Amino acid sequence: MNPSADIGIWRAAGPDLTVHYSIRHQVFVLEQRVMRLTDIDLRDIEPSTIHVLAARGAQAAGTVRVYPLENGLWQGDRLAVLPSHRSSLIGAELVRFAVATAAANGGGWMRAQIQLPNVRFFERLGWVRSGDPEPYCGFDHQPMLFDLAEALAPQHLGRPDQVLLEDPMELPGLRAG
Repeated sequence: MNPSADIGIWRAAGPDLTVHYSIRHQVFVLEQRVMRLTDIDLRDIEPSTIHVLAARGAQAAGTVRVYPLENGLWQGDRLAVLPSHRSSLIGAELVRFAVATAAANGGGWMRAQIQLPNVRFFERLGWVRSGDPEPYCGFDHQPMLFDLAEALAPQHLGRPDQVLLEDPMELPGLRAG
């Protein structure tokens, strides 16, 4: 059986955005303490930003966001996978979806700031280092690039009929819509 056969990945909108932001909050604010209070920023309200959500079966599992910069360059960031799904293929499938989305929208390259413990993971997915590590949100991150000509169409399910979140949390100022 294909180990990613029950993984669904899709562009998050409406009520799914609340789940998307909740996962990011759990990972970046509560668990890693990379950011204080919230990781939501002005990029999240830009119309060009694509928010992505992943689930294993009906269980929400991870997120990423991608957006165009200039001249075919795209940014991937806020990759967050809940701890109970980190030993699965969720992270790799989210990265594959992100690069495929950017390529399908005319991108040539994608860049990202990668936490140092995750650099090998990205290298195995075809990313290359671009310069030396640099501070980002108070922690060293490795700038990395991906040639979007190498992006493959991801093979996974779309949104399940129902999306559940372990221990959903209320985030101030967010309303499902």
